[in-house]
Amino acid sequence: MLNRSRGVNSVKSVVSFMTLLFSILYGTLFLVPETLNAAGDGLECQEQVAKAVVHSAAVGLGGVLKNIENEKDRINTIRDFIEHIRFYPDLSGYFYVYDFDCVNIAHATQKDLPGKNLKDHRDAKGKYVIRELAAAAKKGGGFVEYYWVRPGFKGEHLKIGYVEPVPDTPYFIGTGVYIPGQ
Repeated sequence: MLNRSRGVNSVKSVVSFMTLLFSILYGTLFLVPETLNAAGDGLECQEQVAKAVVHSAAVGLGGVLKNIENEKDRINTIRDFIEHIRFYPDLSGYFYVYDFDCVNIAHATQKDLPGKNLKDHRDAKGKYVIRELAAAAKKGGGFVEYYWVRPGFKGEHLKIGYVEPVPDTPYFIGTGVYIPGQ
C-alpha cells in the first residue's frame, strides 16, 4: 500500500510539473499578440498552435498514463493535467478529452460534461461533433470544423478543432480555435 501511495504522489508531481512547464512555454510564447502577427495570419498561426499543443499534451499524457493502471486514477490524472492550461491571446484555448466511444473524460471549461456520452450531440448546424472528432483522432489526428459554446459568450460559435489520440490509451485529446465574428 505504501508503494502504491508513493507512486500516485509521484505521478501527481509529474503532472503538476508538466502542467506548469506547459503553461510557461505556451503561455509566454502565444499570449503575446506580436508573436502571432509575426508568425503570419492569426488564424493560421492559431491552428498551428492548436496542433502543436495537442500533440505535446497527447504525447505527455501518454507517457504519464502508461504508469497508471487504475482507470479512476488515469481519469483523475487527465483531469488534473488539463484543468488550468489556457492559451491564445484571449485565453480561449483549453483542452478536452474523450474516449473513442464519445464519452467525455475531461473538459477544462464545461464541468458538467465529464462522464456524459456525447455520441448523439449535434451542434447548431446538425453536425455530430464528437463522432467526427473521434473519427479524426482514429486516423492519427486532424481538424474538424463545428459549432461549440465559447467560454464567456452566449450560444454556439464556429470553431476549428484539432484532435489526436493519446498514445497507448483509449482516449483522444483536443482543442480548438474559435473563429472571430462567427
